[in-house]
Amino acid sequence: MSLRHGLSAVTRKSPSDVVIITALRTAIARSGKGSFKDSYPEELLSHVLDASRQRLEGMGVRAGQVQDIAVGTVLMELGGAKSGRLAALHAGYPYQTTFRTVNRQCSSSLQALTDIAATIDSGAIDCGIAAGTESMTRNYGSRAIPTDLAPGLRESPVQDARDCLLPMGLTSEAVAEKYGIGRTALDEFSLSSHLKASAAEQDGLFADEIVPIEVDYVTEDGSTVKKTVSKDEGIRHGLTLEKLNGLKPAFKPDGRSTAGNSSQISDGASAVTLMRRSMAEQLGLKPLAKFVGSNVVGVPPRIMGVGPAFSTPVLLKRFGLEVGDIDLFELNEAFASQALMTIGHLNLDITKVNPKGGAIAIGHPLGATGGRLVSSLIHELRRTEKKIGMAALCCGTGFGKSSLFVAE
Repeated sequence: MSLRHGLSAVTRKSPSDVVIITALRTAIARSGKGSFKDSYPEELLSHVLDASRQRLEGMGVRAGQVQDIAVGTVLMELGGAKSGRLAALHAGYPYQTTFRTVNRQCSSSLQALTDIAATIDSGAIDCGIAAGTESMTRNYGSRAIPTDLAPGLRESPVQDARDCLLPMGLTSEAVAEKYGIGRTALDEFSLSSHLKASAAEQDGLFADEIVPIEVDYVTEDGSTVKKTVSKDEGIRHGLTLEKLNGLKPAFKPDGRSTAGNSSQISDGASAVTLMRRSMAEQLGLKPLAKFVGSNVVGVPPRIMGVGPAFSTPVLLKRFGLEVGDIDLFELNEAFASQALMTIGHLNLDITKVNPKGGAIAIGHPLGATGGRLVSSLIHELRRTEKKIGMAALCCGTGFGKSSLFVAE
């Protein structure tokens, strides 16, 4: 039986394809009190870039053959431009390897991947790294809301403009209210995320994507020790629905969103190496996956969490695919409200969504999460011998971003 045109087109191989050679991340630590509380975002970035370099060199790829590095980050000082470049050079890449940072809110590292892929597709480069990093411990003091803003814009007569400053928790409440998603459903979804992540960790399913790193850690008595971090710290083993039901609303007195059914504030980093297929073949490399394409759409800032529900159909239509063609979805769980809205709106098979849990259990270091989704997605597609996967996120101020991959 022949494949439909859309499926045939996305699974076909061509020398000009953009393929993924490595996909890794740090473990995700809890902000403020986790293992990365004394680490800097550029430090975490340097670790994943160094690990990527070592893996590439083990395959016969020199650091100098990585021509560009794009890093997603939301909160870093000066946009991470200087400290990020410093981190890349420190990690062993030559000065000839160019560098830039990207900020598209929660999808920043997925946007970095899209940008590197587009640069390869244009013919400008043959190999690049899309990374992401965030220390919400160090840089989340204002809760990602600007403190020095033009008064005329802060009080703009345009509602959507004013809504760009809404705390994310209130956007979650707006989604739950608009789409009639109750507290019980939110807590049940949260429990499922933790149960799946707990089982995945116990079965060693994160081993292929997490690179252990050693960091300085200040203990309660003030001494500094070396600590190796290799496991996600937000997963609550043994969590029950009763515990979740007992939590108070976090964002409004009569609200439905709690600390338990919202994503965790986290620290971490990720990195994905992309290459033109012809270069990979010349070097004798076996790609992990092919990057097919990506789309981003705008949605009302007040309900920014619904973004993936609208970016996903645009991407599917672009490549002649249907929802049922996708084997696995990695959907960021910024809040249970927006995840459930997206699942319901797209009529997704829940067994295909976040099989190893999502940000509610694992954590959500803003600039790194896109790469985390891609790493989790690709390794799970390969482990389960499935083919087509999609990573999708909502983005603060009102966007949805979806990206399509084919495992090899």
